[in-house]
Amino acid sequence: MLDAAFAVFGERGIAASSISEVAEAAGMTKGAVYSNFASKDDLVLALMEEHAMARLTGALAEITEAPDPYAAITEAAAVLVRAMRVDAAWHRILAEYFALSHHDPERRAALRQRRREARGAVARGLVRLSEQTGLRLPLPVDELAVVLFALSNGLAVESGIDPPAVPDELFGKVLLLLAGAPEVRQGAAGSGRTPSASTSVATSSAAM
Repeated sequence: MLDAAFAVFGERGIAASSISEVAEAAGMTKGAVYSNFASKDDLVLALMEEHAMARLTGALAEITEAPDPYAAITEAAAVLVRAMRVDAAWHRILAEYFALSHHDPERRAALRQRRREARGAVARGLVRLSEQTGLRLPLPVDELAVVLFALSNGLAVESGIDPPAVPDELFGKVLLLLAGAPEVRQGAAGSGRTPSASTSVATSSAAM
């Protein structure tokens, strides 16, 4: 049902879509959809939560296999970038729902609560990352979760407008800078540009 909702909302937009269209795409009755979700807004919010958790699960799976903290960051960033490229429709859905909620206090409150829950899950993932890899986080986990959401969403918007402006390694570079990877900082200061994330990870691994 959520897959069908994503396809319908991504293609037609939230406002222009109906529960009947989602039900048809899912091969279900309209009543079956309403038996699981009280309204179209409830369905959209559930879709947002499911998507955020899927991304987090994928990123954490890469972290557990990484040989060192900086490699973990780079692998997690790569997962998020791949999701960003594939899920362009997702960011349109989020942007539209944010716009719809701007003048609707109930929608805004519901969106705020779901985003807080999603950031809480990310914060717990960051604690796990720190414990597993020994990485010292540059900010409190709640604040860092906000930064990660903002970076991910902002880069996705810029990529949608001008894809070449957002190379695949950019997200990883920024996260490595936040984490204080020494070779990344030295490269940025010495050459005016940051070396690639893969180079930074390789040198970091050798040093550790």
